[in-house]
Amino acid sequence: MKYILSLDQGTTGSRAVLYGEDGKPIAIARREVNQIYPRRGWVEHDAAEIWNNQLDAARAVIRESGISADDILAIGIANQRETAVIWDKGGQPYANAIVWQCRRTSDMCEQLKEEGLEDYIYDRTGLKVDPYFSATKFKWLINNVPAIRSNITGGNVFAGTMDSYLLYRLTGCRVHATDYTNASRTMLFNIHKLDWDCSLMAMFGIPKSILPKVYPSGHLYGYTSPELFGRRIPICGMAGDQQAALFGMLCTRAGDIKSTYGTGCFTLMNTGERNIISGRGLITTLSACVDSRPDYVLEGSVFSSGAVITWLKQGLRAVDDEEECVAIAQSLSDSGGVYLVPAFVGLGAPHWDSEARGTIVGITRGTTREHIVRAAQESAAYQVMDVLRAVQADTGIKIDSLNVDGGLSNNDFVMQFQADISGISVVRPVIKESTSLGAAYLAGLTIGMWNDIEQLRVNKQAEKVFTPDMDKSERSRFILGWEKAVRQTVAK
Repeated sequence: MKYILSLDQGTTGSRAVLYGEDGKPIAIARREVNQIYPRRGWVEHDAAEIWNNQLDAARAVIRESGISADDILAIGIANQRETAVIWDKGGQPYANAIVWQCRRTSDMCEQLKEEGLEDYIYDRTGLKVDPYFSATKFKWLINNVPAIRSNITGGNVFAGTMDSYLLYRLTGCRVHATDYTNASRTMLFNIHKLDWDCSLMAMFGIPKSILPKVYPSGHLYGYTSPELFGRRIPICGMAGDQQAALFGMLCTRAGDIKSTYGTGCFTLMNTGERNIISGRGLITTLSACVDSRPDYVLEGSVFSSGAVITWLKQGLRAVDDEEECVAIAQSLSDSGGVYLVPAFVGLGAPHWDSEARGTIVGITRGTTREHIVRAAQESAAYQVMDVLRAVQADTGIKIDSLNVDGGLSNNDFVMQFQADISGISVVRPVIKESTSLGAAYLAGLTIGMWNDIEQLRVNKQAEKVFTPDMDKSERSRFILGWEKAVRQTVAK
């Protein structure tokens, strides 16, 4: 038996997953990622710590599975997108990485909008001007870390997203590269020409010399240093986590759509060769592919989804675990008119209000802890509903079913409410590790473990399908209440 080692570096944890030739995970190891909050609205990670934790997880999964590194055909990497890292030739970061959730560059983005550059940037990158993306993060690091400024022309500065940093360290500081999916999230990459955009690099003051080379997601990027695993292992796949999940669910045809419920929630539809110009706050990005031109993808990004459950447990201390969340929600017939809009770090698609903050509306004297717990869980489904409606309007494609994965997809209450409030079927797969699976598929297809995507479709099986079971008048009443709550949030 031969295996693919998938490294899934996420916002809250770094995981390593071994996949066999049947596409099933045989072992998983996970290490926590320390969250750093130096100021209100700022979020950072220690990239060197992430490297050590990711390496430790990879070694652990090999050791605990009992296999030999000789049996690993290739490595695939999936990563948290947009998080910006700048490091030196030896692989040491100049400063903490600025995480995708960080809002420190809001003023910089507002200045770009005031200068009328939003359409200019969107035309080239498919992205909204927002602190979410990497370009303003890179600019902030260059402007605020003296060691970066003093070394930027001397060949000792390397900038990239987390995939690039992990690749650099895995290859013994020899390969500085990224893939189309991650490059397309930087706000520096022309998604039509498939190259770094000179005018945008000049706009942000970021020299091309510090940026990685860009390749398809399925590509032989290089080999690991032999001291890491006892032999050189080819690294043959890299993709941003959401495009990796799209690929892992085999949404490779136009019209295929999925939502991943993690810290945030990300809904992506493959639109094939069609570059959809969204009039409803969605962004255009690129799909994962194997040595070919990528498809276009229409995406709606929700910033706080699973983060709401974390807040219920750790912030509000209203519940002990997710099982309690589900039990409370299912014990009520509704949320008692309470709506929670979880704009903890602003609102993403389709609203794009970086200054919005979380709001609870509809509280009365009869409101209980249980109503708030249910409303918090409903908020994830409402936000995805908003995105689905925007996707249907922009593409003209009627969505009948939604593929789902991510931690919150295991919450039966949320998934059923998603089906009810959206009026579509929600399909939860047997293999829920779609992100790491997508990275494994990319690496396996590139190295020749599998011949083509069609060979993989036999692996795709539904574990549970949630079908709509809500009266239309009730659905309309709930949606009107949600829309009113959002208006009250963005009006602040």
